[in-house]
Amino acid sequence: MKQDIENMTGYFGEYGGRYVDEALIPVLKEIEDFFKKSMKDQEFLNELESIQKSFIGRPTPLLYAENATEALGGAKIYLKLECLANTGAHKINNAIGQALLAKKMGRTRIIAETGAGQHGVATACICARLGLDCEIYMGQTDIERQRPNVFWMEMFGAKVVPVTCGTKTLTDAVDEAFRVWVTRTEDTYYLIGSALGPAPYPDMVREFQSVIGKEVKSQFKQIGKELPDVMIACVGGGSNSIGFFSEFLEEESVQLIGVEAGGTGSSVGEHAVRMTTDQSSVNCIQGYKSKFLQENGELLPTHSISAGLDYAGIGPQLAYLGEKGRITFSSAKDTEVIEAVKFFAKHEGIIPALESSHALAEAIKIAPTLDQSKSIVVNVSGRGDKDIFITSKAIDEGKWFNFLEEELERHKLGQ
Repeated sequence: MKQDIENMTGYFGEYGGRYVDEALIPVLKEIEDFFKKSMKDQEFLNELESIQKSFIGRPTPLLYAENATEALGGAKIYLKLECLANTGAHKINNAIGQALLAKKMGRTRIIAETGAGQHGVATACICARLGLDCEIYMGQTDIERQRPNVFWMEMFGAKVVPVTCGTKTLTDAVDEAFRVWVTRTEDTYYLIGSALGPAPYPDMVREFQSVIGKEVKSQFKQIGKELPDVMIACVGGGSNSIGFFSEFLEEESVQLIGVEAGGTGSSVGEHAVRMTTDQSSVNCIQGYKSKFLQENGELLPTHSISAGLDYAGIGPQLAYLGEKGRITFSSAKDTEVIEAVKFFAKHEGIIPALESSHALAEAIKIAPTLDQSKSIVVNVSGRGDKDIFITSKAIDEGKWFNFLEEELERHKLGQ
């Protein structure tokens, strides 16, 4: 099930491919060839590893969540703390890999899309480090609910471009980034943040994110265990989950669970569930073939409390692995996500991102059903600082609004 880079075809079963404007075909082939070459180039790999250690802060810790385990009973819970990586999420792993490729290809301008803003922050961050121009496309709705990340992107020197068409979220930001890229490919590289889009992006993102799974496998051996029994990750497009799962795809004893955004209900526009609903179907949209919440080629509206999971499509390899039964898919409601944030903050002293809290919500559900000899690893893919305007409102709306009103008044008074 794990695809060899040298022999990759761009397809995972029927999913994947390269469905783009003809003008992009030679550009994508150039990127694919350079990627394959670079992943065999020891000088490139050494430089990438050096940046991972000195700039990202790898390896990230694997924490035994002793308090949460005791409170829930059942299986032991371990947390892979990607939230402690530079910029606060796993997105930096892929951003650095692709930005390094782009620079070595002679590109001087990077464009990217972002939903929750973490990919935008990671891309802006590494562009600042490598001296590359950076332009981030972000839905107006996501800009409004993820203002802290917009602030940091601009601090890194990136231009944040609001996308005001459609639902004004990640789906529309992807469309706009593609539209811009096709008009200017000679000096511009489109740095896609999730394991989707036209080939070779799903393979590239998986490989640059596979450092997460490789570290988990090594860290488990260091604590005297061979393999975890269950691994859980949230799934939007799929970058954190496929990177987390990749080293374990051939380990049939390890159960892999992907958690989608259950939102507020099961009706169209109330969730972003693609794998366990009859509202999704197969189509070729935004450059690749996969399962989408769509009707006649038009993407349906979605909802999630987390901007990073608020997307109508899913990465092609994840769709394939779900169809084959290698990955089991579940979902978490917005209310369950907030409860997971509160639970792990109280018991483990971490502030997980709302995206990651979907996976943590699943761990809360299943840990008590498993024997104490079993182990669960959850990918805490991001830190929740960026979500303060959402979580504070959801947990204590009155106090939060009072604070904002008082802060606004202090601002008016120049204090």
